[in-house]
Amino acid sequence: MKERIAVLGAGPMGLAVAYQLAKDGHHPVVFEADDRVGGMTAGFDFSGLSIERYYHFHCISDHAFLKILDELKIADKMHWVETKMGYWYQGQLQAWGNPIALLKFKGLSFFAKFRYGLHAFLCTKRNDWKPLDHVEATGWIKRWVGKEAYEVLWRRLFDYKFYDYTSNLSAAWIWSRIRRIGRSRYSLFREKLGYLEGGSETLLSAMRLAIEANGGEVRLSSPVNKVVIGDAKVQGVEISGHFEPFTKVVSTIPLPFVPRVMPDLPSSVLDKFKAIKNIAVVCVIVKLKKALTENFWLNTNDPEMDIPGLVEYTNLRPLNQHIVYVPFYMPSEHPKFSEPDQNFIDKVRRYLKKINPELNDDDFIDLRASRYRYAQPICQPGYLDNLPSVSLPVDGLWVADTSYYYPEDRGISESIDFGRRIAKEAIS
Repeated sequence: MKERIAVLGAGPMGLAVAYQLAKDGHHPVVFEADDRVGGMTAGFDFSGLSIERYYHFHCISDHAFLKILDELKIADKMHWVETKMGYWYQGQLQAWGNPIALLKFKGLSFFAKFRYGLHAFLCTKRNDWKPLDHVEATGWIKRWVGKEAYEVLWRRLFDYKFYDYTSNLSAAWIWSRIRRIGRSRYSLFREKLGYLEGGSETLLSAMRLAIEANGGEVRLSSPVNKVVIGDAKVQGVEISGHFEPFTKVVSTIPLPFVPRVMPDLPSSVLDKFKAIKNIAVVCVIVKLKKALTENFWLNTNDPEMDIPGLVEYTNLRPLNQHIVYVPFYMPSEHPKFSEPDQNFIDKVRRYLKKINPELNDDDFIDLRASRYRYAQPICQPGYLDNLPSVSLPVDGLWVADTSYYYPEDRGISESIDFGRRIAKEAIS
């Protein structure tokens, strides 16, 4: 029997829910507050260049992503590139990301390098994350790599992303990030990452077209004000003062919005959603006349830079100009998040000129800052234990966002996989 199901949010997870529902013969109606699909993968017009607000890349282990490209018949738009990593440390740009670079790295003893390398290698081989679930991350890393390597290679990455939450993060969550990048290698010395022609917009457009071609709807600039609940059942949604009946709702909006949109949930459930803390991001995207470096990733450890690193996107996806993303991470309640865009833009100019002294003001074509308050959850030890079930104690209501595929880090492939699984559960 064909069901009409509301889907809140048109990011990759919401689109994946709707895509699967439509594929299985149902009628999803996607409600999106923004004027475009994509969420954090959405693009914008950057002085004539259509590009994502926040950088994205793909790994050879992103199976759910690669599968949907095949289904949508856009797999030929996928390209794989051998990329490089670098490390800015003690005023020097050093190679990074393979055993030779580690051995040549200036600033660490041989023993510290050995311990760091062994830990990274073993992380790529580990498959079972459960033993790390209740382990605190910084202590776990220090025990493996030692104080010296932690101070040089890890501490600032934690300090300039998690701030006061640094000492209460899940080792399983951090491990999954190490493993994903480690498994993007096709040899011990070579890293391979992927990009789509046209960027994420290629996938987003194809998913939207498939949803609509199979009888679904995607409504933009349509924020849901309330999910109406009565007698422990979903009744429908309110939007712009209008009630629209639905017996099933799947929400993929960021969890901090859930208490506002679903105020009639049991208080015990609402309290769990309200307790979730998030990392915010102010991401400065820069268009340059010349390359900054030859690296896609560049980790930074510099007392004058309050960033853990940056991404030179055009060293993955070729474009006419050189594009650099510089993310400033911080907890969403941190006062730095309220600073004006120009503060971050001015810092980025200084940082890039320091990394590449050949850059001058004329080489900066454009700089823009984008903000996202709920970029990713702060995952403490035992994170999933504190989340409500995806299937809430309300008949016909499912709630999830990127938090729910812990310990995996947020990513397009993970969102697609999780969204399709929720869709299957909703119609089972």
